[in-house]
Order: sequence, then structure tokens, then C-alpha cells
Amino acid sequence: MTVTTGQIEAHATLRTLQGAFIVTGAASGLGLAIAKAIAQAGGSPIVFDIHRPSGDLEHEQVDVADTRAVEEKVRAVVERHGGLTGVVANAGIDACGRFENISAEAWERVIRVNLMGTAAIVRAALPNLIKSHGRIVTVASTLGLRALSDATAYCASKFGVVGFTRALSVELAGQVGVTLLIPGGMHTHFFDGRDEKYKPAPDAKLNRPEHVAQAVVFALSQPEGCEVRELLIAPSTETSWP
Repeated sequence: MTVTTGQIEAHATLRTLQGAFIVTGAASGLGLAIAKAIAQAGGSPIVFDIHRPSGDLEHEQVDVADTRAVEEKVRAVVERHGGLTGVVANAGIDACGRFENISAEAWERVIRVNLMGTAAIVRAALPNLIKSHGRIVTVASTLGLRALSDATAYCASKFGVVGFTRALSVELAGQVGVTLLIPGGMHTHFFDGRDEKYKPAPDAKLNRPEHVAQAVVFALSQPEGCEVRELLIAPSTETSWP
């Protein structure tokens, strides 16, 4: 059997995004860039965040660490849109410092937002994603693969996201597409409010969140039956990897 170039190109075409896509932590930074990229690709992004995003993006004000509130907001989105096509679990916070110097409340808040919040949005969305054969993208970090001093809460949460996502991809194989995104440093407000020693150097060469967002759209738009399991995206001079 002869396969023509046209046939190869037809099968290799990425899908135009359609339907509703929930993006958590999307009032700014990477999440906002992802929401905008989804809209540009044809999808309908819905921002889940405790803050309101700039512009006219559809928004649900919610703390992803509140599982019951997340469930209610997902139900509201499904009722408005008639279903759900994808979820990007991006919400994340940090609490820098030596373990003994971070309050239990601050340390556990990182786990609740980064790890439990990821599980909460996936759990709430999953029945509808199974129906639509949709896709899930979770956002970990290079510090989900490599430990760093003064980052016990963040590393614990992001190592958890890596393990959760890898297990989930096995569990949902053939039902829902699952992609683990592992980004390196980016130019966002994530580092605002930190002590100077926990901020990137002024001359640090970090990625633009818009560039990383395009990789998320690439994963979301794969043809049915084809999945991008993991994406590690870092600046060429990334210091946290490998």
C-alpha cells in the first residue's frame, strides 16, 4: 500500500479546539496565557481563580483548595456550556524558606492549592471529560523532579502532581487524554513578594508564559488517539534542570 504525502498531512493535522476548557489559576501569568491561547485556537476558556482576570474572559471566582466550591463551579460551567472538553490544572503557590521557619498553615496551604486543588478540579470534571473523550493537562514544575533547599512545600506538592498525573494517565488510558506539563522559570508575577534571595537574578533568562502556553495548546489539540504524555519546557539556560 502506498501512502501519499497528502494522506500523511491529513492524519497529522492538529484539531481545532472546540468546547469549554477550565483553566485554574488563570487570572495572571501562565494560566492567563493558556486561557488566551485556548481562545485563539477556537476553544472557550473559563478561568477559575480567586482573582478576576483582565479582559473579558469568562470567570468563576473560586479557591481551588475548596473542593466543594470547585465542584459547584464545575457544575455551573457544564450547565452553561452543555459539557466540558478539557481542564488545565495550573493553580499554584509557594512558601519559600527553611522547613522549620515556615508555619504549618502556610506549608499546608501550598499542598492544598497545588496538589489537592489539582485533584479537586480533575475529580469534579472527570465524568464530563469521559463523556467528551476530553483532555487534562496538569502543571507541575522542574522542582517536581528535582529537590531544592528552602522549597519543601513546593517540591512536595509538585512531586505529588507528577505522581498523580502519571498514575492518572495509566488509569484513564483510552478514555481521557492526560498530559503532564513540567515548566521551568518564566517571567510572571509568581516571584513577587518573595525575599530577594528567592527571586531570579535580574539578568535571568526566563521563558515567556505565552511560549509555554502554545505547548499546552499543542497537547490539547492532538488528534484523537494520540497523546502528549509529558512536556518539559525550560529556558535554554535553566538552572533548576537538570
